[in-house]
Amino acid sequence: MSMASTTSTNSLPLKDRVAIVTGSSRGIGRVIATHLAGLGAKLVINYTSSADQADLVATQINSLYPGDSPRVVTVKADVSDPAQVKLLFDSAEQAFGSPIHILVNSAGVLDPKYPKIADTALEDFDRIFSVNTRGAFLCAKEAANRLKRGGGGRIILLSSSMAAALRPGFGAYAASKAAIEAMVKILAKELKGTGITANCVAPGPIATEMFFAGKSEEVVQRCIDECPHNRLGQSEDVAPVVGFLASDASEWTNGQTIRVNGGYV
Repeated sequence: MSMASTTSTNSLPLKDRVAIVTGSSRGIGRVIATHLAGLGAKLVINYTSSADQADLVATQINSLYPGDSPRVVTVKADVSDPAQVKLLFDSAEQAFGSPIHILVNSAGVLDPKYPKIADTALEDFDRIFSVNTRGAFLCAKEAANRLKRGGGGRIILLSSSMAAALRPGFGAYAASKAAIEAMVKILAKELKGTGITANCVAPGPIATEMFFAGKSEEVVQRCIDECPHNRLGQSEDVAPVVGFLASDASEWTNGQTIRVNGGYV
């Protein structure tokens, strides 16, 4: 490859590649989607209930590229429902007339009551595993069968550094994310020969609505104090790592969990 072509590729490493980002109407997913668009990707913004927020993200991104046909579309789908996950992928292919290259599974929930395992309600446990683990499994399964073969296929599942920190009050949540990390290592091996890689990104405490839910100022300050950078992470700290994993430059990074937490754990 010539130097000129290398420079051109590096300037927009995801040019015209189709990416699905689940849970991207807000929080980390929203910033990841915006970042991938800046790298040239065409995007499906997935949401479950926040239609207005999803439309706003799509409008904001599309307004940055007025010369292009829409670079972003929104699709409502519950990632824990296999029929809706299939529809999500169908919609992506139909919207852009292209195979899908990238899946970023960012949809996730936790229990803002932060109960001990002994006090965790079964319905809360089931909800967490339904979205976090079943949802990641269904999206990864669909991606493994449908992403572009032969190079450029990328499966990126968001886990959590809590799967390593193992703090009290996060029993169900940490377990749901640990399951994803185990699954991605096996998935990467099973995709041998396809050119598709599979990795996890595991953020630490990130200043999002989900992070702040149910936490006192003292708990938030404790998280800040535990970080060597003496601050909470921002979604913008996470998005470039996902952008790297979505690109060709990450080919040799496969079956890994990358903890993006500023040294929190």
